[in-house]
Amino acid sequence: MPHRHYNGLKTTLLFAAIWVLLLGVGSLVAGGRFIWLFALLGVGTTFYGYWNSATLAIKSMQAYPVTEAQAPGMYRVVRELSSAAGKPMPQLYISPTQAPNAFATGRNPTNAAVCCTEGILQLLDERELRAVLGHELMHVYNRDILTSSVAAALAGVITAVAQMMLFFGGGDEDRPNPLALLAMSFLAPVAASLIQMAISRTREFDADEDGSRLTGDPLALASALRKIEAGVQQAPLAPTPKVVNASHMMIANPFRAQDVSRMFSTHPPTAERVLRLQEQARQLGQRG
Repeated sequence: MPHRHYNGLKTTLLFAAIWVLLLGVGSLVAGGRFIWLFALLGVGTTFYGYWNSATLAIKSMQAYPVTEAQAPGMYRVVRELSSAAGKPMPQLYISPTQAPNAFATGRNPTNAAVCCTEGILQLLDERELRAVLGHELMHVYNRDILTSSVAAALAGVITAVAQMMLFFGGGDEDRPNPLALLAMSFLAPVAASLIQMAISRTREFDADEDGSRLTGDPLALASALRKIEAGVQQAPLAPTPKVVNASHMMIANPFRAQDVSRMFSTHPPTAERVLRLQEQARQLGQRG
């Protein structure tokens, strides 16, 4: 069934916008002669982050691998869902924190990891946990780790180019207005971050929809998201640099609402996600 919300098209348009922004800013630095240098830096950063995404995310949450004897319920659900999707079983981890959350990472389905916090395992029932794990598996199957890595790298390149503008300015033949140059050097990184966050939010909607299609139970995910949001208010994660960098991979914003602006949030509002899931349930003839 095609996506009713056109999330794939939105992601493509957002990527086009961030590339236009990159080329526009790069053209102002020494007439665009050094844009290739920043592009190479972006490619290298993307490759490193993508290749090591699982390790970096797992370390940021101090997660440890678990055996089937240690987490039989989690293993049973993930094995069932990965089998239904025709994909290999990912490695499973648990993070020793009471903040309720979960994330999936890894460069492809063969090299993937799914992590739940101790808090979410205590908070959700098995039906809700199944819905959450279905969401996380779809992040891997949809190659969202690659998408987020590329978006982060492009935003980083734009920031670097904008900072270089303060030192090099425009080309000698067509130097821009100094005030416009100064404004662009500050506004471009903000715009790049906003686009990066928008890409992340779009991929969350996709994982909600695809994960609920995999489990056949969108209302369970809606219930889980409500519980997680309430649980985060009681036991939020501290917004340390490592956790902030990994937060876009989590199923829900791990910080209190006052700790992060909605504009710069990597996740859509829970209420909007719940409404979409309820709509999906109605299409499936489910009531709840």
